[in-house]
Amino acid sequence: MTDTAKLQQQFIRLRSNKVFELTVVFVIISSALLVGAKTYELPEGVALLLGWMDHLITAFFVVELTIRFLAEENKKRFFHNPWNLFDTLIVTVSLVPINNSDMALVARLVRVFRVLRMVSVIPELRLLINALIKAMPQLGYVLLLMFIIFYIYAAVGSTVFGHINPNLWGDISISMLTLFRVMTFEDWTDVMYETMAVYPLSWGFYLSFIFFTAFAFLNMVIGIVVNVMDDEHEKIRKQKAEANHEPTIADLQQQIAELKELLVEQQRKPEVGPDEQRS
Repeated sequence: MTDTAKLQQQFIRLRSNKVFELTVVFVIISSALLVGAKTYELPEGVALLLGWMDHLITAFFVVELTIRFLAEENKKRFFHNPWNLFDTLIVTVSLVPINNSDMALVARLVRVFRVLRMVSVIPELRLLINALIKAMPQLGYVLLLMFIIFYIYAAVGSTVFGHINPNLWGDISISMLTLFRVMTFEDWTDVMYETMAVYPLSWGFYLSFIFFTAFAFLNMVIGIVVNVMDDEHEKIRKQKAEANHEPTIADLQQQIAELKELLVEQQRKPEVGPDEQRS
């Protein structure tokens, strides 16, 4: 093994070290707390100390990203990973000086988003984000159907209840905001009782809307996300099994099916009698 290969193995072990991973998480949390602390009015000495801490955190992120890059076997594909690209962008923009710069506001905002690096460090958080992204096509149709329901109910509410309270039902856009308030159960009974004083049966309008949105559609959204997460967990288990050369559930099911076919074929073969064996 060459010296370069040995050095890369050391970087790989360092990247996979639990202490190193926990240190990265601790620094990310400290970075988030540092951004929050800077929103307060602080004495000059404390502000100076926080400034130096910010420089140290940025330097640590540069070192950490460099270690991950050097530990990558195929360095040309390092930036093909969206999480590596995201971390590199955050760290690079963090190098922009905050004071006396036209990019000062951008640099401060990017430092706020450094807490999102927690997602790229913790695999469970990456799994959640990946599941949400992969569920977006299915969620898009559910959200489109929900928008149609919102639009229909807003049009009905604006037409029927507009003269009762123009502030809540004056036009279709305001009516949709009112319906969002009803869906989130934010004092929705006050809105309902106001219209029931004029239309006693208007409670059916609100209850049916809540049934469609708060119960039916939101449960559909939860179901889609849960199914996608189950698929992601199954893919991870399959990848681990392949890496460890272990049979997966699908492989076992296939082997059981092949054994069943062999048994069925053997049962279908005619039994050979003694006379046929002698002949």
